[in-house]
This record gives sequence, C-alpha cells and structure tokens, in this order.
Amino acid sequence: MTHIDCLIIGAGAAGLMCAAHAAARGARILVIDHARAPGEKIRISGGGRCNFTNLQAGPDNYLSENPHFAKSALARYTQWDFLDLIGRHGIAWHEKTLGQLFCDGKATQVVDMLLAEMRRTGADLRLGISAGAIDHGDGVFRVSLSSGEILHSTTLVLATGGKSIPKMGATDFALRIARQFGHRITETRPALVPFTLNGPALAGLKPLAGLSTPVRATTAATSFDEAMLITHRGLSGPAMLQLSSYWREGQEIAINLLPGQQAQSALRDLKTTAGRKSVSNALTALLPARLAAHVAARAGLTCNMADLGARDLDHLASTLTDWRLTPAGTEGYRTAEVMLGGISTEGLEARTMESRHIPGLYAIGEAVDVTGWLGGYNFQWAWSSGWAAGTAIADRT
Repeated sequence: MTHIDCLIIGAGAAGLMCAAHAAARGARILVIDHARAPGEKIRISGGGRCNFTNLQAGPDNYLSENPHFAKSALARYTQWDFLDLIGRHGIAWHEKTLGQLFCDGKATQVVDMLLAEMRRTGADLRLGISAGAIDHGDGVFRVSLSSGEILHSTTLVLATGGKSIPKMGATDFALRIARQFGHRITETRPALVPFTLNGPALAGLKPLAGLSTPVRATTAATSFDEAMLITHRGLSGPAMLQLSSYWREGQEIAINLLPGQQAQSALRDLKTTAGRKSVSNALTALLPARLAAHVAARAGLTCNMADLGARDLDHLASTLTDWRLTPAGTEGYRTAEVMLGGISTEGLEARTMESRHIPGLYAIGEAVDVTGWLGGYNFQWAWSSGWAAGTAIADRT
C-alpha cells in the first residue's frame, strides 16, 4: 500500500498543469492515465499545432450555469502567464484570427513543456493505469488501480475531462466520481460540434459540400461572425461550432451570407454594374460561384440583374441575409471538441477548485461546468483551473 500527498487522475492539459504546480513545494504527486501517452487532446488540437490560448480570454467567453465562477481562476492565471511559460521553454508561436495563438511547430512541444515542468518539480506520471473504486474516510482517499495496487492519497484531483471524442478514451469517469461524493451534475451535451441536416435541406446542400464562406450565424439571440463549412452531413466550420454550444434541439439557426455588408446596397450596385448578367452570375461578385447559383435558385430568380424590381431585390436580400435552417441534430460526442456542462460549480470553491463537500477533493478542466468558445479558450480554462488547484494543493502540503 502506497501513501502519497496527491493523486491526479487524468494526464490531459489540466491534469499535467495541476501536477507541475502541486509538486512545487516537495509534495508527493502522482498523475495516472489509462492512455499510453499524455496530453492526447493537446497533440491533435489546432491541426497538430495546438491552439493553446487566446489573447481575448476572459469570463465572457465561457458558458456555465454560474457565469461568475470562472472569473477567479482566469484572473489569477491568465493567457499572459501561460505565454510567459511558453516563452521560458523557447516555444515559437503565432497569432491567427480573433486572438487565437498556435505553436509554430508541433503541438507536442506543449506536452513536452508540461512534462518538463513536472520533472522539474518532482511530480510522477504513470500511464496505462486506470482508477477503479474510490472511497474516502479519515481524511484519506483510497483508490484501487487496474494494476491491483491500492493507493492512499490525502488529496484527489479529477482531471479526466468530459465525454467528447470517445475514440480517444473519453468517459464520464469524473462525473461519476463527483456524483458519488455528493456533487450535482449539470446537463451535459456535445459542444463545438458540427450540425447535421436531413431531408430536403441536406439534399439541397450536397452539391455544395466542401464549400467554405464567411457568415454571421445566429441562434437564440447569439451570433458569431466566422467561416461556415458545408459538409456531406450538414454544416460545420468555426461559426457553426460556436453556435452549437448555444443551440438546442428543434431551434432554427439563421445564416447571413453577407456579414458586415449592406445587402440592399450591394445588390443595387450589382444591378448597375452587372445588369446584363444573370442573378446567379452576378452574385459571384459577392459569393463563391456554387453558392451564388444555390442562392439564385432558392430565391427563384432566373432573370438578369437588370430585370429585378424593388420587391425582387428585397426578396434576394432576405435570401442572402436571413437563410433559416433547423438542424436535425449534431454529430454528437464523436466529433465534439468539448462537453458542455459537467460538475456543478455550486459544489466547488472558485479560488481553489476544491470540493465544498469533501475536503481534499478537486475537479478541474473540462469535467467542470465551464465551457469555452472555440479558439483556445478551453485550453486556457485547463491551464487556469489546473494552476488554481495545483497551487492550493502545494499550499496545504
């Protein structure tokens, strides 16, 4: 039987970050994970370059039953703090659109950095090991491991993430253990996930599969101005992934194909400058050719631009800026980047991520009911919540 100061279950972004800080004052810290390699979501993120944070990260970029909960951790360990860590390890990075930061090289640089920080502070890592039954008494957690070993730990951190991308081994383990210890679980569902369509809506878009275009996507009074990608199954791309976190089954989504433009003014200009062209051909000045043909057909306009009257122009403007669709659903956890919902924040201390029910129990990262936008926000929550728990654990040992 082995006794340690802290067992962290989950070697993802939050767990590795927590371990490096929890061990800073000599505590005996062990991270376990059933996977064969640590930080798998880090490795695949950002097309293999890891969108590791966002310059605009702040509490307004997160969804939660309690929108104030994330403020403490995000304010005390910011994107600038993580950038400082990246800089100390010599990792080159660049900014893409909307404040998104990526490694110039491979995403594995971030994993290697976290492992180096763990080695520096003395935290241990064991892979290919799963946690089984867990109980608590007399101030100690007793954890049965798949190796047959029983660990005794003063503190326990749930860092196994959520249910997104099950092919990588994602489970609801953290939710089950939290519930076992009296924590409420808020409704969970896939987020940052493509929409699926069916019937005529899908059939009409199949010829456009693979096409990407800037849009303003809206549902339930929430809008995002980013790219939309039409797929063989429905709608994807950043705008749709963002919208999926706010969408509920049965709701319509509205798509503006001319974000930031005045449709009426643009169409009047086309009537003047391209009056002899068909509506479909004229719209290629504003849209990709295949999408222009689709819009013209949907509007039922086969004439030339010069033949459009005021009502026709109004109708075409509405077709361009208020395209309404009701998704059949989403692609689910199979392709969702994150899980929405999770361990209710009402049972956690915002400064430390410690349970209000069981002293020494912590929950961090995706398992907690704090879900970020697309674009590095969820990694920043992993760094911030992992740091908050790790420093709290170091302070108590």
